[in-house]
Amino acid sequence: MASGATGDGPESAQVLSAAGCWRPDGAGAARRDDVETMSELQLTILPETAGDALAIDRLHERTFGPGRFARSAYRIREGRAHALDLSFTARIGTLLVGSVRLTPICIGDTPALLLGPLTVEPPFRSHGIGRALIDRSLANAKAKNHTLVVLVGDEPFYGKAGFKRIPKGQVKMPGPVDPGRLLIAELAPGAFDGVSGLIRPDWAAV
Repeated sequence: MASGATGDGPESAQVLSAAGCWRPDGAGAARRDDVETMSELQLTILPETAGDALAIDRLHERTFGPGRFARSAYRIREGRAHALDLSFTARIGTLLVGSVRLTPICIGDTPALLLGPLTVEPPFRSHGIGRALIDRSLANAKAKNHTLVVLVGDEPFYGKAGFKRIPKGQVKMPGPVDPGRLLIAELAPGAFDGVSGLIRPDWAAV
C-alpha cells in the first residue's frame, strides 16, 4: 500500500485496499456499509479550498473535541489564518477523509511554517493517508521556497517524513508544550542552523 507523495500536478491519486465501501453518515462522519463491498478505494490529494472549511471544521471537532482550543499550537493558529495554497485535503470519491494545514509563523525572526492540524477520519487510518498529506504539503512548501516546518507531535511517526526533535530550550511555544514533541523539518540543508526563539504568527506573510 503506497503511503508516499504524490506527483507534481494539481492533484494526485493513489489506491487503498479496503474491506468495504465507506460513505458519509449524518454530519459528514464516515461509517462502513456492509452491504456494498469493493476491493479498492481511490485516494485523491487536493489543495484545500475555501469551500472545504465547514467539512474540515467538523472533522476537527470529531477528532479533537473542544480540548483543541486550549492547545498551544491552536492559539498560534488563532493569530494567523492558515495558508490555503500550502494546505491539502484527502478525499475518497467525494468524501473528505483527511486534512493538513500549514500556517506561516516565525521562530524568533526567522520565517517558518507550522504544520497542523493533521487529521484523518478514524475508519481510514492506518492506510497511509496522513503520511500522504504530510509528504504532499512538504513537497509543495519546498517548491515554494519555504525552508522550515515545525510541529508538535510524536517523533516516531513524523520522523519518517524528515522531522527531528528540537534541542530543549532552542525554540519555545507561547504556552505549555512537551519539549520532546516539538519537531522541525529542514526543507533546505542547514536552514535551522542558528535559529532560535519564540514561535509566533507571521503577520507579515501574504
